[in-house]
Amino acid sequence: MFNNSTKILFFLTLISGTLITISSSSWLSAWMGLEINLLSFIPLMNSTNNLLSSETALKYFLTQAIASSIFLVAVIISMLKTNMFPQLVLNYNNLITTALLIKSGTAPFHFWFPSVMDGLSWTNSLILMTWQKIAPLVLVTYIYSLNLMIFFIISSALVGALGGLNQTSLRKLMAFSSINHLGWMLAAMADSNKLWLIYFIFYVFLSTAIIFMFNLFKTFHLNQIYSLSIQSTILKFCLFINLLSLGGLPPFLGFFPKWMIIQQLSTMNYMFMTFVLIMSSLITLFFYLRLCYPAFLLGKTEHSWIKIIPVSTLPNKTSLIFSFISTMGLPLISLLIFIF
Repeated sequence: MFNNSTKILFFLTLISGTLITISSSSWLSAWMGLEINLLSFIPLMNSTNNLLSSETALKYFLTQAIASSIFLVAVIISMLKTNMFPQLVLNYNNLITTALLIKSGTAPFHFWFPSVMDGLSWTNSLILMTWQKIAPLVLVTYIYSLNLMIFFIISSALVGALGGLNQTSLRKLMAFSSINHLGWMLAAMADSNKLWLIYFIFYVFLSTAIIFMFNLFKTFHLNQIYSLSIQSTILKFCLFINLLSLGGLPPFLGFFPKWMIIQQLSTMNYMFMTFVLIMSSLITLFFYLRLCYPAFLLGKTEHSWIKIIPVSTLPNKTSLIFSFISTMGLPLISLLIFIF
């Protein structure tokens, strides 16, 4: 991705836009940071120079521009309400929240997210799934209202779970998985900022491990996984463990942040929301298992013309390290908590 100075420049401005947003002291400067972030990501999306990436960049730009317009209008209304029209009844916080949820791809404003993901490379998909969510979610925490968020939490959990059932494109499947995890993150904000940050860090680590694997083997569709040929069956098994961890299956690492959120929501007596989140997580585990199916079979067929990928290469070793942390992470964390 970083094969020339232009891409490095846009990547640095992408990072700086997010940092400006989360460190700003006013809504207007936060909006400026969001715009810098948007205008830096579009050239990175267009780096492959094909028609699909241009269409994807246009979809992303139009959606983000609409969200930015709503955000700016809400900020202007808030200023007018404070300075000129104190009797104005309109709740501008709801408008700001709506604009930020559109930017992050939360359901029911998710209409753009899977189609944009489907036209990106794996590297850009990872940026869209992780880094591009930081600024909107941090701004949401400033004006968080659980009564408003309950609808978005439940809809994100259900849309993310049910939408991935009939997908054969791995990028769309990861997009719906991201929408489901957004529901968990918004639910984590009900308690404290610390809890959703913990969940987000775990999500970034597991998503990076999975997308690194998909990018390494150049797999974009479900049938490519079935024909994937790796020299070691154990390596194949270890790589796909990351998917079960992302789905939150105990005793893997991905279960730990979900366990914390379930415990906190139960303490706050939000039983229905907890039930919906757990059921949606089980559905996501179903389509993760569908991806893992060829790796977990004892007997397998391999075609002689498929290139065998050796284990000893550096990317494979890196994938194995990710998989080891993902597999052994929860027992290690539990041991540390028990000791200290």
